[in-house]
Amino acid sequence: MSRVGRLPVGIPAGVEVKIADGVIHVAGPKGMLQRPLHPDIRVALDDGRVVVTRQSESRAQRALHGLTRAVIANMVQGVTKGYRLELEIQGVGYRAQKHGSNLTLLVGFSHPVELVPPAGVSLDAPAPNRIVISGIDKELVGQMAASIRAIREPDPYKGKGIRYLGERVRRKPGKAGKAVVGGGKA
Repeated sequence: MSRVGRLPVGIPAGVEVKIADGVIHVAGPKGMLQRPLHPDIRVALDDGRVVVTRQSESRAQRALHGLTRAVIANMVQGVTKGYRLELEIQGVGYRAQKHGSNLTLLVGFSHPVELVPPAGVSLDAPAPNRIVISGIDKELVGQMAASIRAIREPDPYKGKGIRYLGERVRRKPGKAGKAVVGGGKA
């Protein structure tokens, strides 16, 4: 049996979980999330816990078992604590500015890049070289962070670009780092 899937998901105080018509609804102090459930996976409420079970031992159902349990646990954590990811910008003249709920990036293009966050995600720029993405849906927060990073990925030669906070970029040597083969002139 799936080690992740067999663990019940605890429901903290202030969180309400409902399962109806193949959809799970999780409501808490930060908001409400809902997600359709796969028809082969059974989800039930049992004394303040959510229990996920599967019908057979097929490979697909074993994979869905752990996935469904992890998604439900992420929904519960999202409506109680929320999710937050930080990005940092490195490069001369590279910066982020907040305008209302939108974010403007100046990252070496001939034009500024305007970002409009989807519903449920908020963008903030506490410093010109720092971006904070927060929300209750882990999938949306992660996708928004990946989309922002993809605008100007870190350059392996100079290190300029947008990266996750604490991400280490593997640097490559430039042309000067090339070894001389053959010992010089012939």
